[in-house]
Amino acid sequence: PTEDEERLLREAFHFHPLALEDALAESQHPKIDAYDGYIYVVLHGLHFDEQRHEFSTHDVDFFVAANYLVTHHAATSRSIVETRGVCARNDLLLGAGPAAVLHLIVDQMVDHYFPEIEKIEDQIDAVEAEVLERPARRTIRAILALKRDVTMLRRTLAPQREVINRLGRREFAMIDAQQALMFRDVYDHVYRLGEESLAFQDRITSILDAHLSSVSNQLNQ
Repeated sequence: PTEDEERLLREAFHFHPLALEDALAESQHPKIDAYDGYIYVVLHGLHFDEQRHEFSTHDVDFFVAANYLVTHHAATSRSIVETRGVCARNDLLLGAGPAAVLHLIVDQMVDHYFPEIEKIEDQIDAVEAEVLERPARRTIRAILALKRDVTMLRRTLAPQREVINRLGRREFAMIDAQQALMFRDVYDHVYRLGEESLAFQDRITSILDAHLSSVSNQLNQ
């Protein structure tokens, strides 16, 4: 965002200084805060880099009121780009209100998590096959890297799940019963992703045990 665009947050919308401080910070944990007439929400986009063995995230800040939705983000958000395209083609979406647009963006953000989760599952499958067929010295490094990746994934998903859960609990006046129901559906998806990450952790522990057992057998021989 340019300085002029960020000035709009202060001078046109008069957002609370604490919310502005969080929005302008380089990185912020997922959260949701209620202010007078609007809520401030922080969620993370997710990307898994197979080469570097790490998850990267980027913040997306939302200011949501009864008659507007403002998003603030330094990196490009696929979900926001796609939602703008949908809004241009479908007047009914904008007519449903800012909370409906927020739901569509958040729903697409969560949908984009699934391909990233599949990437790490493919790597777990590959390391598991290597341990069973031809374990090598470098295998232990790959296992520990995956263990770190899954730990980072769980740390990313857990706070997001709580934020989306609150959006579905009818805590905020600008979210009606139907929209809360839709947010609860998104929460179910995030919950399932969290359970998958827990299963990944168990698999990696089993792979590590199998590798150490294989190494021990080779030493005995």
